[in-house]
Amino acid sequence: MLLSETSAPVVRATLPVIGAHLDRIAERFYGRLFEARPELLRDLFNRGNQANGDQRRALAGSIAAWAGLLLADEGADPRAVISRISHKHASLGITADQYKLVHEHLFAAIVEVLGDAVTPEVAAAWDEVYWSMADALIAAEADLYRAAGTGPGLVWRRMRVTGRTRETADVVSFTLSPVDGTPAGRFRPGQYVSVQVAASDGARQIRQYSLSAAPGRAEWRISVKRERPYEGPDGEVSTVLHDEVFPGDEIDVSAPFGDLVLPEGDGPLLLASAGIGITPTLSMLLALAREKSARPVTVVHGDRHPDAHAHRVQQETVAAELPEAALHVWYEEPGTSGAREGYPDLSAVDLPADVTALICGPLPFLRATRSALLSRGVPAERIHYEVFGPDLWRGAA
Repeated sequence: MLLSETSAPVVRATLPVIGAHLDRIAERFYGRLFEARPELLRDLFNRGNQANGDQRRALAGSIAAWAGLLLADEGADPRAVISRISHKHASLGITADQYKLVHEHLFAAIVEVLGDAVTPEVAAAWDEVYWSMADALIAAEADLYRAAGTGPGLVWRRMRVTGRTRETADVVSFTLSPVDGTPAGRFRPGQYVSVQVAASDGARQIRQYSLSAAPGRAEWRISVKRERPYEGPDGEVSTVLHDEVFPGDEIDVSAPFGDLVLPEGDGPLLLASAGIGITPTLSMLLALAREKSARPVTVVHGDRHPDAHAHRVQQETVAAELPEAALHVWYEEPGTSGAREGYPDLSAVDLPADVTALICGPLPFLRATRSALLSRGVPAERIHYEVFGPDLWRGAA
């Protein structure tokens, strides 16, 4: 997937200028989009990520990464950039026609920010960049909808809360079952669902939560950490779920998506997590236990203290059941738990040379863990991650 001979030199020449202004362009794009379609901010986009600028930075980073890969030497695969984006879009039910709306306001924002620098040649070249990315996303999302047995805009179904368990002071688990009485359905260990609830002002806000139990059950389970709102709309959905949703209540839940999944085969695994990042790796661990797997599994977790460690007992129990599993835990305040003090340190952990790493947690944890793995010779293609919220990884990697 390469740019045309006409567009490639134009994009190469203008990428430094466009890239330097992408954050401002993204800011104007969202401003224009929400002025024209305010319902999108109310009922589709995460208002917290709009308020703190994370979504704007993620958009800018993904466009820059895509353009850079289109200009790379032959053999580079730009589609790798869009895997995580396409899964997120599918979990929201994004439709192909919405890319036309994005194009309209994005290119208006580019002209507004750069003015006369956007000549017809420049506009045509970056139009090619945009549509190459949009077409790749549309195709990837169509494949995901097909695999999920659904379609664009049809990913939602009504589910009833059948159980609620407080895991820690700020984490609650909910078990969910379809209101029509059918089984919740299949998913791959590590995947997530979108959850839509009514905010205090009537907006229908959506957030993603990893499925924290193994597949194969009649019900699903999600574990939700309460995000503390400081200023603006942060924590809207988790606050509603913690304070207002109890057994018998109904919520809208999407089909499962997500590309951080348990790899097939019998090769060694590293399941590394911090904080609420335990949820996808716990699902993988539970799936391995259900299969009575003999795969070598190294489990690493970091948290503030034992009482903040969601699913601590279950993680310890399941890891002990697997014949080739080893659990390593770090707490900032270990107390008398017997865990190591501080942050997870992979230099203190034995890892097989051919390990595949699956990691989830806050962005600083992801960066540190990836760097440690690379320094130990683990190839980048065997390091997989999930970040909760907009993917700011590429701007930092």
